[in-house]
Amino acid sequence: MSSKSEQEKTDAWKFSYLPLSYRTQQGLMSSKFVTMTAIQKASLPHSLAGRDVLGAAKTGSGKTLAFLIPVLELLWRVGWTNLDGLGALVLSPTRELALQTFEVLCQIGKKHNQISAGLVIGGGTHLEREQECIGNMNILIATPGRLLQHMDQTPNFNTSNLQILVLDEADRMLDLGFKKELNAILENLPIQRQTLLFSATQSASVSQLARLSLKEPEFVSVHAQSVWSTPSRMQQYYSVFPLQDKINMLWTFLRKNTNSKILVFFSTQKEVRYINESFRLLRPGIPVMHLHGKMSQMKREKVFFRFQEMESAVLFATDVAARGLDFKKIDWVLQFDCPEDVDTYIHRCGRTARYKDKGSALLFLLPSEIKMVELLKARKIPIEESHPNSADVMDINNPLQELLLQHNEIKYLAQKALRAYLKSVHLMQNKEVFNFDALPYQEFSKSMGLIGVPQIKLVQTAKVDKNELRNQEKLERLFNNAEASEKESIIPVRPKKVQRNKVQKLLDRKNTTVFSEAAMKLIEPEESEDILVKKTENQAHLQDFGELKKRKDRGPTIDTLDLEVDNKINFYEKAKQDIDAVDPSDKREYMQKVRERKLKKKEQEKEEERSLRPNQYSATLAETVDSEEEFVGKEYYSSDEDEEEQEQYNPRPPPNKRQRNF
Repeated sequence: MSSKSEQEKTDAWKFSYLPLSYRTQQGLMSSKFVTMTAIQKASLPHSLAGRDVLGAAKTGSGKTLAFLIPVLELLWRVGWTNLDGLGALVLSPTRELALQTFEVLCQIGKKHNQISAGLVIGGGTHLEREQECIGNMNILIATPGRLLQHMDQTPNFNTSNLQILVLDEADRMLDLGFKKELNAILENLPIQRQTLLFSATQSASVSQLARLSLKEPEFVSVHAQSVWSTPSRMQQYYSVFPLQDKINMLWTFLRKNTNSKILVFFSTQKEVRYINESFRLLRPGIPVMHLHGKMSQMKREKVFFRFQEMESAVLFATDVAARGLDFKKIDWVLQFDCPEDVDTYIHRCGRTARYKDKGSALLFLLPSEIKMVELLKARKIPIEESHPNSADVMDINNPLQELLLQHNEIKYLAQKALRAYLKSVHLMQNKEVFNFDALPYQEFSKSMGLIGVPQIKLVQTAKVDKNELRNQEKLERLFNNAEASEKESIIPVRPKKVQRNKVQKLLDRKNTTVFSEAAMKLIEPEESEDILVKKTENQAHLQDFGELKKRKDRGPTIDTLDLEVDNKINFYEKAKQDIDAVDPSDKREYMQKVRERKLKKKEQEKEEERSLRPNQYSATLAETVDSEEEFVGKEYYSSDEDEEEQEQYNPRPPPNKRQRNF
């Protein structure tokens, strides 16, 4: 009897126990998804019933399937097709997480042939190609910034029929500054929809977003009563040592774990670049690669898939890889820099010990950052101190100095990395953990291979989120759609520019007798006292007046600077009248010269025609006529008057291609 109850309990955790369609069941079985996780078992009954769900679970607990299965089932039940437009929208905070979610959707939904799915992320140049296809997508996985761009710029993108909205890693989207983008997106979505919101942590901002987007949601938190905030299969350690020993400790750790898959987190992307380039040349005995937000989308995807397939490698990354990414079998997660808060620590460590795998995490701390251990333990994180053997630590200070002397580009990377790290510590909010004055940055500079300390300027500035500024213009247009539609019929009248006449422009000029060096080079040595105005062949003669000095042979110089304002205006007015009076006569003379030139050219062409015509006809006739009989009854005229009349009856023979036919 007990064995039967245990079997029923085991079956209740299988996907086959749920009322899913045959196509979804086949997709899950082919992808080897058989047993549900805790978050899936708790949330799927509510989401499949059409209720809004607010889910909270640890990292690596299977939240992706918890919202992809309801998406497929909802569209399948209503008979959704390509003609119905967009039915489901999934928002992810990072491109890598969106790409990974799209891959899982393709695996479990490959049997749903009537449903189309698309991936819309930034960082690429294929916006036009996305605009052509986005109108035919039924399921869309996107990042907030790219989706907002399509809402603003793509005419055929319509969300009026949306059935279900998914917000994955909502806390991370808010941390990255996507609050305004999310509000703008929600304003353009229909009210009657189902919404699923999943997050690893529940903060005040997430609760506020839930109030705006969810209606009477079911709150699902499978680990709320758990003893620890991180998976029990994860072993967590921390080590305390001076700042100048960090790089040596990292090198020693990699040399001792060459058969492991390691993920190393840094605070800044400049540190990632410096460590990657220097370690790549020093060769620690394990493949090294790096990932950060400044890389192009193509490179990020290439690194992501390459690290995913390798069994042993090390990936240096920023927090862009700390959320949602499911790397296969990560053995170690090493945090080179102390995280800014406990939530960041949890998400970094969450890249290992996912689902049923085991993993370990190691945190490097400075003596001034020991306060972070108390904060971690206060959040139910079991972490132990690890004491490395100082005799086993490998010193690479001298190899780094030699490397920087040979490669200037790496030296510049080291300088930038040092500045970026010090700046990140200086801007940290928790001053109890991050004490900038206690940093031995001179010793740290030497440990990086730098001979001297670069100049560092730290200015306390207000924190400005780049994501908030990036789409500000798009947000304003989306929020003001109603006002813009009312003002479409109103044509704005631009103020007319004040037109100034030539006299006013001349009066506005200053230092009219002072010329640049380029202008003085145009003056010949024998005429250094005069201004030489070069004339082109087609220019008419210029009448010097005003501030232009006349040549000596043309009379005395007129200096307008000695005149009073009223006399100066009269002088320029008179000069303008003289020019207007001379212009018609100059134009007539110019037109007469043009006509004479044309007549002369025509006469030359006629003379050439008369000289070439006999030779031309003899050449063409010799080439085209085979017998004398063909010449009978044919006449050829050389007169210009009769040529056009006779051409229709006696067409000319074909001209020689090497000679011009007039």
